Amino acid sequence: MSAPQGNASGQDLPLINIKPLLSKLWPINAEVSSDEIANAISHFFTNQVSEAQTASLLMALHFTQLDFKAEVLAKCAASMRQAAERIDSQTLRDVIEKRGRKEGQYNGGLCDIVGTGGDSHNTFNISTTASIIASSLLFISKHGNKASTSKSGSADLVNVMQPRPPVLSAVSPANIAKVYSETNYAFLFAPLFHTGMRYVAPIRRQLPWRTIFNNIGPLSNPVEDLLEARVIGVARRDLGPAFAEALQIAGCTKALVVCGEEELDEVSCAGRTNCWMLKDRTPGGETFIEHFQIHPSDFGLGTHALDEVSSGKEPEENAEILRRILNNEFPDDDPLLEFVLINVSTLFVASGICEADTSNMGPGDDGNVVQERGPGGQRWKEGVRRARWALKSGEAWKQWEAFVNVTNKIGLA
Repeated sequence: MSAPQGNASGQDLPLINIKPLLSKLWPINAEVSSDEIANAISHFFTNQVSEAQTASLLMALHFTQLDFKAEVLAKCAASMRQAAERIDSQTLRDVIEKRGRKEGQYNGGLCDIVGTGGDSHNTFNISTTASIIASSLLFISKHGNKASTSKSGSADLVNVMQPRPPVLSAVSPANIAKVYSETNYAFLFAPLFHTGMRYVAPIRRQLPWRTIFNNIGPLSNPVEDLLEARVIGVARRDLGPAFAEALQIAGCTKALVVCGEEELDEVSCAGRTNCWMLKDRTPGGETFIEHFQIHPSDFGLGTHALDEVSSGKEPEENAEILRRILNNEFPDDDPLLEFVLINVSTLFVASGICEADTSNMGPGDDGNVVQERGPGGQRWKEGVRRARWALKSGEAWKQWEAFVNVTNKIGLA
């Protein structure tokens, strides 16, 4: 067992005994509350729970499927965010408000697109690519990490981008506002913000099952206070309602939880995708969850089998694909490009920017807003129009270059 390690002051903290909670979890006991579970997990981040008891709780949550319950997800994600490194939210808010990117029903806040992973389809890094393209019009806080189940995780990909990669360590709690002063894009490398996870990571690696952290990671963006909208992909359909309810419990009002019918944690290019969308009943009123399905045809695009867009490639190969996409080097009807476009469109829809009835994005914008509405009453085709503009105008690459430049500047300071 590792010795207790410290808090921010460097002092060792005493071990917490969670045996009473563990004894209640098996056989399954309905008396166990989400608060009890979240409280126990909060001590993981200060190394106050032994390795044996940490592993036991992770296993118990997995086999009882309590890690699929909305309230457990919401409370445990809140504990994880509470343990994260502090960010000067007011300074960051001042920076993004000064730069002012409001349009339609998008209020200029931060946005994220992320998946739970674990869908075994080995598709290209869709959410990472979509996040960069979406930064042409939105402020993006892409929360990501290195690969756990695939060859090329989001951080692995961006770390080898050419002609020069960003310095991910420069996007720290202390520097994040400085990054957004020069670009719409930031990649928040999870270990820099969730430092307490270093105590849990070795234990997770020794377990053959996915744990609750695979589920609460996408719910634990460290800039939660400023996150206006998000898209979360889940790899199992039965996780969709739980994630949507967890977001609702957390007070989120703009989100789309998606799951391709193939148990894909992206919007599928091969067929239908289940969506759970958080909506306001009235401005500032109570949110509700609407379930519907979308299809590539709703975006005005064709269908493509997943084996046409599966990469399974090393990070360097995927980085070259990403560079080519951002530089608009793919044919308009390329299967991989269309897969990316529907996911960018989904984030644009979730943000509310597609609700603008006029359009003045910049050079290359014809201003012809596509007002046609599809499932969920949303303008999916308008999202694609905006995504294509981001690539053809060069704005997506411009924001990426600005991110690379500012992080390298900070990294050399």
